[in-house]
Amino acid sequence: MDNIKSYVQQHKDRFINELIELLKIPSVSADTAYCQDVIDTAAAVKISLEKAGCDTVEICETAGYPIVYGEKIIDPSLPTVLVYGHYDVQPPDPIELWTSPPFEPIIKKTEIHPDGAIFARGACDDKGQMYMHVKAFEYMIQSNTLPCNVKFMIEGEEEVGSVNLKIFVENNVEKLKNDVILISDTGMISNQQPSITTGLRGLSYVEVEVTGPNRDLHSGLYGGAVANPINILAKMIASLHDENNQITIPGFYDNVEELSLEERAEMAKAPFNLNNYKKALDLNDVYGESGYVTNERNSIRPTLDVNGIWGGYTGEGAKTVIASKAFAKISMRLVPNQEWEHITELFTNHFTSIAPAGVTVKVKPHHGGQGYVTPIDSIGYKAANMAYTETFGVPAIPVRSGGSIPIVALFEKELKSKTILMGFGLDSDAIHSPNEHFGIFNYLKGIETIPLFYKYFVELSK
Repeated sequence: MDNIKSYVQQHKDRFINELIELLKIPSVSADTAYCQDVIDTAAAVKISLEKAGCDTVEICETAGYPIVYGEKIIDPSLPTVLVYGHYDVQPPDPIELWTSPPFEPIIKKTEIHPDGAIFARGACDDKGQMYMHVKAFEYMIQSNTLPCNVKFMIEGEEEVGSVNLKIFVENNVEKLKNDVILISDTGMISNQQPSITTGLRGLSYVEVEVTGPNRDLHSGLYGGAVANPINILAKMIASLHDENNQITIPGFYDNVEELSLEERAEMAKAPFNLNNYKKALDLNDVYGESGYVTNERNSIRPTLDVNGIWGGYTGEGAKTVIASKAFAKISMRLVPNQEWEHITELFTNHFTSIAPAGVTVKVKPHHGGQGYVTPIDSIGYKAANMAYTETFGVPAIPVRSGGSIPIVALFEKELKSKTILMGFGLDSDAIHSPNEHFGIFNYLKGIETIPLFYKYFVELSK
């Protein structure tokens, strides 16, 4: 442990500067305007893996953005760890809410990060967390302490559904063969209390379109005589929840996993301060499904949220029109046993059925994925817990996350191996939001902790 700590301190500035250079490249996979930047980022990741010590690194082309694959096989008889991460990032919008440009990384001290945090899009999700693995691998190579084989699979389409990763995994099962999959794309409770994510929610993401008249109309001449698509869409969306904030789609809850009171009591042991939670978000109260507390609503319960809504005139000043069309993007976070394709079908059937006369409705599915739960009695979980305990001084707490990493369930199906989610981000790091950041402490602590996972995983595998 002392060796890795001294190595991190010795190379601290270089580690930070390398990450900053990676964060400067705007690898936004959802916007084709950044196409070349995404490709350039893949090339940069390839170079970093080569410099860190991989024997083989290749850019694997797909129908979309490439996957960077690297490996270091020291002995085929030893266990193999497959590291997954992604180099693409969310769009930075709304730009005006950033306190510094999203692709001009800057280090600033905060109350939670007194040692400083790197502010940039992708700092925590997932460039910073992915790059921890590259630097941890570098240390193990330089110190000749790598105890097993390593494979890296870093993709560029996680933020848009990982469609081509699915095809890549299905076509390269032997190439990707491993004993455990290691991912850092989640968070932990605090810098004093580490946690291991044991559950992820699934996802169904759709876009809806409501069409009324064949053109925008004068709201004085036609108002009150024709259906207004924006008004109709607002009513339809409002009807998707009842007075208890439960989702009204028939069949939506049919396969929802209901946790026992004992399991819910175990979850409640995780440190959580509701007042601090509200204060951090500038809320006067929380909101959600009746019968569940905040940490249950955002982890073990399914949700339906509007992610964007638009139509009509939104420019400066006034324009009195009834829009021809109105649109919304809607995501549903799903819990284990909910099949995302089935939920998408249920949503589509229900949403089109509640459309009143005078409008037509289209539902366009975007992407989705299954939820995932990993056992806490596996060798991988035990190794991760031992690693966290050594670097933080306290054992990790198992938690379920409200987020989604759809490919985790795919990995288990195709590669027949469990995934360990060793996250080092914090809820306050503003991922997917303006002013995303990643603590210097968290970044360096991740580099310290990851080699210990390898050490204990190999020891426990004997």
